[in-house]
Amino acid sequence: MLLIKLSHTPMESTAPNRFLLIFFFFCLDTKLALSAASLFPKEALPTKSGYLPVNPSSDSTIFYLFYEAQKPISTLSKTPILIWLQGGPGCSSMIGNFYELGPWRVNFNKKPDEPLALEPNPGSWNRKFGLIFIDNPIGTGFSVASKPEEIPRNQTRVAEHLFTALKAFIKSDSSFKSRPIYITGESYAGKYVPAIGYYILKKNAELPSWDRINLAGVAIGNGLTDPEIQVSTHAANVYFSGLVNERQRGELEMLQSEAVALTKAGNWSAATDARNRVLQKLENMTGLATLYDFSKKEAYKDEMVEELLQNDDVKKVLGVKGSVVYEICSDLVGEILHEDVMKSAKYMVEWLVKESKVLLYQGHFDLRDGVVSTEAWVKTLNWEGIENFLNAERKVWKVNGDELSGYVQKWGSLTNVVVLGAGHLVPTDQALNSQAMIEDWVLDSGLFQKGNYSTTFMNQI
Repeated sequence: MLLIKLSHTPMESTAPNRFLLIFFFFCLDTKLALSAASLFPKEALPTKSGYLPVNPSSDSTIFYLFYEAQKPISTLSKTPILIWLQGGPGCSSMIGNFYELGPWRVNFNKKPDEPLALEPNPGSWNRKFGLIFIDNPIGTGFSVASKPEEIPRNQTRVAEHLFTALKAFIKSDSSFKSRPIYITGESYAGKYVPAIGYYILKKNAELPSWDRINLAGVAIGNGLTDPEIQVSTHAANVYFSGLVNERQRGELEMLQSEAVALTKAGNWSAATDARNRVLQKLENMTGLATLYDFSKKEAYKDEMVEELLQNDDVKKVLGVKGSVVYEICSDLVGEILHEDVMKSAKYMVEWLVKESKVLLYQGHFDLRDGVVSTEAWVKTLNWEGIENFLNAERKVWKVNGDELSGYVQKWGSLTNVVVLGAGHLVPTDQALNSQAMIEDWVLDSGLFQKGNYSTTFMNQI
């Protein structure tokens, strides 16, 4: 309890005392307001935010934050818009916003005795493009599921909800209609991204030209896209990385075989459990702080985002519904999509690479959904350009002069990038390089420009 002594004798007038009391509480309120402002400065506010419908007959809504391009290189009506989807399943895209690629990020490199704060991100993906973060599916982050039964159980339903939400977002501003749309995301969004991209292409074919979504491409970072093939890569990956011995490799291969067999049998829930056993065994054998980045001594500190967004003042300035309690990842959504985990989205990528353009990128320290995992399923794509892609030169990629940033392999509409010095969360670990990557890919510049590829066969001619 705070006690304030305002007078020394009972003979003094009470008017000055009331003045001092009012002045004290004014200062206290001002201090609290300044504290909230310092946690979330005005400059960090999104251009617009709010909720988008997923079904006209439901109260379920999808939460979004939109940031306009900081330095657009064309008129806004032609400036691309990137849409970011987080993985999980059930994890909030606010991770991507405030921990990875948004214009302001939590100070995850702070010392233990320093306060939580937001700081400008020099590698933000909205430097040249508009950028929207969507909490997907409903029930995730600040998005609202009016009842659990409405939370999607498969990628088709996820895509239906996202399509309705995106149509509403585009209609909210006439300038959005003509802007190219790129769907991006990471991890479990390796299924969300192709699902909504595929759905948009299918719906566009049924709609008049004026009512279509202007999809220009999709980008998947460290994605889980074809789980049956990807789960089979872990043992060899960690063995040849020197993290397990031959006996341990054999144990992992047995567990992987079980996951594959259950997947082939369509026993989806058991297959997901089997994959989890592979990952758990991998953690136990290696003793790593995190499989998401084998170079780290501690896990990513994305819980800092949860701390930020559980602040009532922050929720208010972002336009969050007052009753929503923020969780960085929803266990409920994860449980509902449990049977979806081992189902493949590769056929959707096959359609997208024929009708659009596709970027795949991986941080090379990731042991869950990294380079080896991705290359294993990519080479099985049913696409007429796959042989040319596999034979294409893997070029050395440098962002700043002589600094090695990674490798780029491209043929036609498909590009794959290995980002050095990064784990599962590429924009967190390599902000500037990830920014250069997404900008060059969208704008077809540098190593990402059209026609800037060759194959071993062509080099031999």
